[in-house]
Amino acid sequence: MDLWHLLFLGSGGFVSGFIAGILGIGGGTLLVPLIVTLGYLPIEAIATSSLAILMTAMFGSFQNWSLGHLQLKKVIYLAIPAGLTAQLGVLVANKIAPYLLLAGFGLLLLLNVTLISLRKSLAHKQHPNSAPKPTTQSSVQQTTARLTTGGTAGFIAGLFGLGGGVIMVPLQVILLGENIKAAIQTSLGVIVITAIFACGSHAMSGNVLLAEGICLGIGGLFGVQLSTRFLPKLPENMVIFLFRGFMGLLAGYMFVKAWHSYLAT
Repeated sequence: MDLWHLLFLGSGGFVSGFIAGILGIGGGTLLVPLIVTLGYLPIEAIATSSLAILMTAMFGSFQNWSLGHLQLKKVIYLAIPAGLTAQLGVLVANKIAPYLLLAGFGLLLLLNVTLISLRKSLAHKQHPNSAPKPTTQSSVQQTTARLTTGGTAGFIAGLFGLGGGVIMVPLQVILLGENIKAAIQTSLGVIVITAIFACGSHAMSGNVLLAEGICLGIGGLFGVQLSTRFLPKLPENMVIFLFRGFMGLLAGYMFVKAWHSYLAT
């Protein structure tokens, strides 16, 4: 890699790390399109993204923990099913055509916009004059919700090279009744576990680009340090607006890449 290539990767890693801390999504939603744009195969982009995400999420979660914004008990409950299903996602990713992976990635991003909008609509109907409050659930309901949230996020992490936060954040809001800031902070902690399993499985398949992944990860460390300190100061409506807008823009980009990939087959 030449100097400009390294600078481009480092800058992309910084932006993805900042987004990871603000939105709790691991940064893979930016990294995968970035790596694909540089000419790498989608499976290589997904695998390399998981390495960079691991580095970023570890640092960001430590930062949240040191600031008192991370509840380890919540992380563990979601991380156990997520770690198990991440490997299944990797197996599926290795068998899917590149254009289908890209299109699926775009659909996933749009799904998240819909989930967040649905939760806000339901909360407004139930509490029109107050902020949304967590719903009362039995232990069985909580366990089922955590298994569903963590398991789905883990599968998504392995399949699309994400930390799993793009699905974990809205599912925590909808199924567990968390506010979006708490969901983001918990999500980033769980991402550490899903990224370990996803990156390890991809590495054994020979899909991880080590130098590129480390370069992206180093850039991400600086970005996430800034954003985890910045997140608690942001109004919740602004965080939701940023989450929706970012998901929508990237979904459109991935559909375009999927179409070009399909035409090339």
